[in-house]
Amino acid sequence: MTLRPRALLITAWACAAAIMIFFAVVAYLMPAEDTGVIFRPVDQAAMMVIGAFVAGGLLLMARPRVRADRGGIQVRNVLTTRWFPWDEVVGVSFPDGASSARLELPDDEYHPVLAVQAVDRGLAVRGVRTLRDLHAAAAGGS
Repeated sequence: MTLRPRALLITAWACAAAIMIFFAVVAYLMPAEDTGVIFRPVDQAAMMVIGAFVAGGLLLMARPRVRADRGGIQVRNVLTTRWFPWDEVVGVSFPDGASSARLELPDDEYHPVLAVQAVDRGLAVRGVRTLRDLHAAAAGGS
């Protein structure tokens, strides 16, 4: 089973596209402004590169994903990817007021699951239920 956040994906891609369009327009309009500064084509290219870096940073928010099966769960958040066997997971929870789900681990530790977002409403509920079912099946089968 694979889970990805729907609203976050749409927002990240739309914002990245808007940023690229904005920087393209700024790069195109640079020479038209009479500011006393001489802009060269390399300056326009640099504006596009800066826009690409900003858009790329926004697209990092589109990375979260969860892959789970009877053996365990792989959680990919913005910068890190971790795999947990189900026997290391105490439970799957979605605390009141939280923006995302989390894996409850031993010793009162937890790991955020950014792929299951509250803004996805029904999709998030189904995702948490499925993860809980997989966890219960793995615990019962061990």
